Amino acid sequence: MNAVVRAALAEDVGTGDATAALAPGRPARARLICREEAILCGRPWFDAVYRELDRAVGVHWQAQDGDRLLPGQTVCEITGPAPVILTGERTALNFLQTLSGTATLTRRYVDAVAGSAARIFDTRKTLPGLRVAQKYAVRCGGGCNQRMGLFDAMLIKENHIAAAGGITAAVRAARQRHPDLPLQVEVETIEQLTEVLDLGVESVLLDNFDLEQLERAVAVRVAQGRVAALEASGGIGLAEVARIAATGVDRISVGGLTKHVQAVDYSLRIIG
Repeated sequence: MNAVVRAALAEDVGTGDATAALAPGRPARARLICREEAILCGRPWFDAVYRELDRAVGVHWQAQDGDRLLPGQTVCEITGPAPVILTGERTALNFLQTLSGTATLTRRYVDAVAGSAARIFDTRKTLPGLRVAQKYAVRCGGGCNQRMGLFDAMLIKENHIAAAGGITAAVRAARQRHPDLPLQVEVETIEQLTEVLDLGVESVLLDNFDLEQLERAVAVRVAQGRVAALEASGGIGLAEVARIAATGVDRISVGGLTKHVQAVDYSLRIIG
């Protein structure tokens, strides 16, 4: 986190904040307000920005990450030298608005499938350099994380299958090379699903299955007596996520949680 914050500050401040230098160095107080309904996320990164600039700055939070915010709600107050508060404002808000946007969208998906057994998962479709932060935001919104990267779990997709010479060959090679890593296989047809279930894979990604195919997939798993988790994936929006959850799948992965980011509207004002 600290390295990401330092890089963000270097990008914005460069050789120095020319405008903030116009403000007197007297102590100042600022208030941060959320202007729309949202889920708060990003406190550690916000704090880290001001910690990097000047440890004399105090951030006094009135809400926790994961809390639901209302329009006009005060989120925190900041005290410290006026130039430092001004210098850190944009970088700190960039983290907070982006991560709150991810957390807020995640909560909407989680709320949409409430009452079902399905859980909402993220993907690796994250903003470069912000994967740890965005996956944290997904958890703040009530969602679940997939693998962090290519190193901590295996997902065999269509191109891996083609390169390996088929699903069975790909799964066997994966088990031989990395027997301790979680393994998931992406399938595009019911026939492929049947083959994967027979291989004893613990998780199957159902790529772009429609509702009827998802229901069939759940039925096939039951008929084969398997316990593999079934995950729906592929362009899933809020309008259809509840119907997908009702098919009986265990997981629903949504790349849009982290790649279609709509920033939450925050406003910071010097008040004293």
